[in-house]
Amino acid sequence: MQLRSLDGCLLKIGKYPPFIYNAYGGGGKATILPNKNDNLLHISFSSKTFAIPPLTSKTTRFLSLPLPPGFKIKMSMDQLEGTIDKKSGEVLLKFKSKFLFSIGAMLKFPELIVQTLLKTGKVKSKLHEREGLVLQKDGTVKLVGISMIPKSNNKILDIFLGLPNEALAELKCKIK
Repeated sequence: MQLRSLDGCLLKIGKYPPFIYNAYGGGGKATILPNKNDNLLHISFSSKTFAIPPLTSKTTRFLSLPLPPGFKIKMSMDQLEGTIDKKSGEVLLKFKSKFLFSIGAMLKFPELIVQTLLKTGKVKSKLHEREGLVLQKDGTVKLVGISMIPKSNNKILDIFLGLPNEALAELKCKIK
């Protein structure tokens, strides 16, 4: 089983406008774990082989403009595993990742830890509300999740992002 990320993804932190993100080409192959329920697939992705394209001026728009050259948010996935209900098409994945923001080669900020449940259902918090899309016949799915981003212990980054703060992720992908 394979997950491939698509164009039309979205990342949002706090009350800032969203980053519109083309994650096309990311993804990886899942291992299907043993399970007693025939309708529920338990899947797990390896952090060593799962790819997430970085947010850059080529992949990301903010306020309808590309990110400035040199701005980069690199993501490294630590955990992505969960279930797919073959009958309902519902997907629920536990996601843990580190986001590393840099400007050019010289300015790097501490990693931001992101943990959330990415799901096809509805998510709602004080700041964000979105609804996913169950797995379609062609394999497309929209996963949504809300996470509380803790302080980074970098005063500039913490003040700029208002950390701790809520973040929203919307991932469009294909699972086949």
